[in-house]
Amino acid sequence: MKRRVAVVGHVEWIEFARVERVPRRGEIVHALESWELPGGGGAVAAVQISKLAGAATLFTALGDDDLGRRASRELEQLGPRLETVFRATPQRRAFTHIDSGGERTITVIGDRLGPKGEDPLAWELLDGADAVYFTAGDDLALRRARAARALIATARVLPQLARVGAALDALVASDKDEGERYAPGDIDPPPGLAVWTAGADGGRYLTADGRSGVFEAAPVPGPVVDSYGCGDSFAGGLAFGLGDGLDIDEALALAAHCGAACLTGRGPYEGQLVLAN
Repeated sequence: MKRRVAVVGHVEWIEFARVERVPRRGEIVHALESWELPGGGGAVAAVQISKLAGAATLFTALGDDDLGRRASRELEQLGPRLETVFRATPQRRAFTHIDSGGERTITVIGDRLGPKGEDPLAWELLDGADAVYFTAGDDLALRRARAARALIATARVLPQLARVGAALDALVASDKDEGERYAPGDIDPPPGLAVWTAGADGGRYLTADGRSGVFEAAPVPGPVVDSYGCGDSFAGGLAFGLGDGLDIDEALALAAHCGAACLTGRGPYEGQLVLAN
């Protein structure tokens, strides 16, 4: 049985440049190669979920310009169904250096665009969905996402989560990224599961009833090429796993395999884990 898993989140148009190393202040470096594609946390998670579940829906908002329209077309070719509106604003972009070790360094241009709960989208698809992963949207969009059986969110929107008080089944935070910090007590009610990722060091978790544990990073199934999208692929895998009824350890193991697989491809999509036929 195919699971119904969706993402409510954001999309960025990404320009990549592979370099030997990130330039120092005032320095000029030459790109070894460059490419462009739609990315951002919502897009990457939705594509990963579609590769696991066989389908996914991304609720988002895009800029009403050439890049926004191109992002819409190319994302649908990557697998997810798009429920989107086009806003009278430039599409959010980002420039990403990929160094010789595969590490990404990102400069974001423009404000994050997310769907609004009043947008004319097929919100009824979230009612009773197996899981929804939330990365961006207004407060009403977050409340609509709560109609799913399981709601997972990124700690990047922690102030909003605290303000709305939506009961989360899982929160994805980081022990390394300052923009994804979370400490118990930051939101009420506490998430059923809080996960802190630590890259190659695996991560740790804490449940609302006090159970804690750690998980290992999965083996990387090939040469490391590009770390862009690994965290979002992890989150997409976790959302799918929880929606599929896996227990915590099983869902975290699947998520870790998604993050590791993403490392092996150029950009966020080439290496992503595929389960669906």
